[in-house]
This record gives sequence, C-alpha cells and structure tokens, in this order.
Amino acid sequence: MVLSSGCGAPPGQEGGGAGLADDPRIVWAVTGADRAAHEQVAALWNETHPDRQVEVFFLAPTADEQRQAMFQDLQSRAGQFDVLGLDVIWTGEFADFGYIESLEDLRPEVEGVSLPGAVDTAQWRQELFALPYSSNGAFLYYRTDLIDEPPRTWEELYETGTAAAEEAGISGFVGQGDRYEGFVVSYLELFWAAGGELFDEGQTRSTFLEGDAASTALDFMTRAHATGFYAEGYDSMVEDDARALFQAGEAVYMRNWPYAVPLLSGEAGEESAVADDFAVAPLPTFDGEGTTSALGGLNNAVSTLSDEKEVAREFVLWAATDPGAQALLAENSLPPTMESVYEDSEDPNFRMLGDILAEAHARPPVPGYNSLSLAIQDELHPAFLGQADPGPALEAVERAADDALRQE
Repeated sequence: MVLSSGCGAPPGQEGGGAGLADDPRIVWAVTGADRAAHEQVAALWNETHPDRQVEVFFLAPTADEQRQAMFQDLQSRAGQFDVLGLDVIWTGEFADFGYIESLEDLRPEVEGVSLPGAVDTAQWRQELFALPYSSNGAFLYYRTDLIDEPPRTWEELYETGTAAAEEAGISGFVGQGDRYEGFVVSYLELFWAAGGELFDEGQTRSTFLEGDAASTALDFMTRAHATGFYAEGYDSMVEDDARALFQAGEAVYMRNWPYAVPLLSGEAGEESAVADDFAVAPLPTFDGEGTTSALGGLNNAVSTLSDEKEVAREFVLWAATDPGAQALLAENSLPPTMESVYEDSEDPNFRMLGDILAEAHARPPVPGYNSLSLAIQDELHPAFLGQADPGPALEAVERAADDALRQE
C-alpha cells in the first residue's frame, strides 16, 4: 500500500443510497467521505455473503450532519439503519442513550488483531459498544533541506524550527490552529506528549489538572504564538491551509494527517515547491520518549432498533477483522485498524503510520465529548492568543471534563 491523496482529505459527495445489493438484509449508514473505500468493502461482503446482503446509505461527509441524521433516525424510532458508522468520539454518547448494542462478547475477536487505541475508542466505561473499522494519525512533516534530523522533543522542534525559519525567511510551524476540532486535537497532542490524561482509567473522574501537563501544553502554544514560531494566521488555519503553505515552501514544520504526502510529493500533476525536500516523522514528546497522536477514524456499531442484529453483528466483526476488507481500506488510502496490514506493507511511511497509531491516544468517547471539545475551543483558544487568563481557562476545561462524564 502506498499513501495517496484519498487519506483524510475532505470530499464533497452528498449523502444517499449506494445500491450494491439486490435484496438487502441490513443497511449500513456511513460517512460520504472516502466513499469508494466503503463501497468496495460492502461489495466484497455482498460477494462473499450472497444471502446476507448489505445496502450502504451514505451520510453527508461532515461529522455534525452525520450525527444529526443518525440521531434523527434513532429518536424517531424509524430504524432505517442497522449498522452505524460512528466517529471514534461518539461511542459513549450513543451507548449512554441506549442507541447501540453491547458487543462486549466480541472483544476476544478484536483484541490482539485491531490497534489497541482503536479498541479503546470503541468502548465506554470498559464495555465494548462498537468494533474498530478505520483509523488515522498525524505526521510531523519537516523540510529535509533545512533540518538534518526530525526532532525528538517539542523544545528541539521549537529551537531548530526557529533557527531554520529565520535563515530561510519563512515560518517555523503550520498546523491546525483554527477554533474547531482541529485545535482541540493540536492541544491534546501536546497535553498527552507532556504525560497528561483527561480521565482516570475507569472514566469516572477528570484528571485534566493533575500534574502540569495541561499548563505545559498551553504554555508551549502561547510561546509559539507570541514569538512568531507559529506562522501568521495559525489561529485560523485548518488542514488544507497548513498543507498549502507547507507545499509552497513557506514553513519548516507542519502537523497534518497523511493525506498531504502525495500532494506534497507532486503526484498527479500537483505543483509542489517541496516535492524533493520533505519527509515525515512521528510527532515529538516533551521528554523525547515515544510519540503521541490523536486517533481519527470510524467504528461500526449495531443499532438497538435493528431487526437483523445477528447479521449486523456479523458484518461489523467481518469489517474489523477480515484481511481483505481491511486491505481495501489501505488500497483506498484510508488507514485500517488491523495491525497486520501495516506490518505487511512495503511502504515505509505506511509502516511508520502503523507505529504511530500503536502509540496514539483516543480522544475519550465519553457521552459529553462534544461539550468538552467546545469548552477547549472556547477557553483555550483565546488563552493561547493572550486574550484570556490561562488559569481560569484551564479550570473551566476541568469542569467541562467532569461534566462530560454525565450525559447532558
């Protein structure tokens, strides 16, 4: 498998049925993003399970619209969908509402097969309510003509990036700094890299302010902004803004998803000023040990309204553990959750992604994650810009983390 332009790139397809089944037994509701990959997975299932066909219903490609469509189906008790393709942060919310079936009895089938972090995203309070399907993790992109070796610590990244940027007359760092989920991910990766954990192991209480990880992460972002290490406009950048600047040769470092690799490489006629002058590495930590990335991706769950729960369970297990199905994701540049797919790859960047995902952190799939995310955006975004006092901002996030454990 070679990383190509489909990996994590935002598509523009509208939702709707995909066909693929003459006499469907179950309906799989899944994002319209990465449509070709999901269609091929469904087609493989239908080919090998002629008496248990699956119909794919493609939801809108944006997360908010997907969540709204599935909630509407469940709250109205229409029961149109048997299998729900859930963003990895939604497990606790859907489970707490009683919308998805427990799949705890299938745990032995995925543990040791799926990436451990992906399994973590599929459970709520240590009970499995979904099965892993696809994943995603972050790369540190760096200029090989300006940096000899990728940094192991964030301080090293700051120092080498500042020096190289001054010499080349460009920016030090670009990434996801706008006030949206991308900022939450950027902050949490620093927080985890400083040894922080949002909750205790049983997800019963917040541990956000235990230790100094929360302030260490915010202090780094504040300094990076104040000194100009973050590129001008970092506070309004999303994925493609950062990618475009790095691709134009205007930054030393970039935090982004793997989808940018082929674009930066100049594939398919793409213009790139850095085609021969960049490489990828794992994100650093503060002590130089290991790496950490936020996990992206999808899990599949079985709706409690399904009339075909056994077929639906069989499908979600197959999608998680069938080598052919998981290989199809990789071939379509959608990172799979099956560990062996990475181990068997001849692409060094893809193997590196597998190593990154093995150490990645799951954003906690607690019932109130959306509210927690908004609190991080509302409190910490102005704080890192110097527009709010960091102390009260961090305390507000601590309260939001506690509240997130209880469904609103």
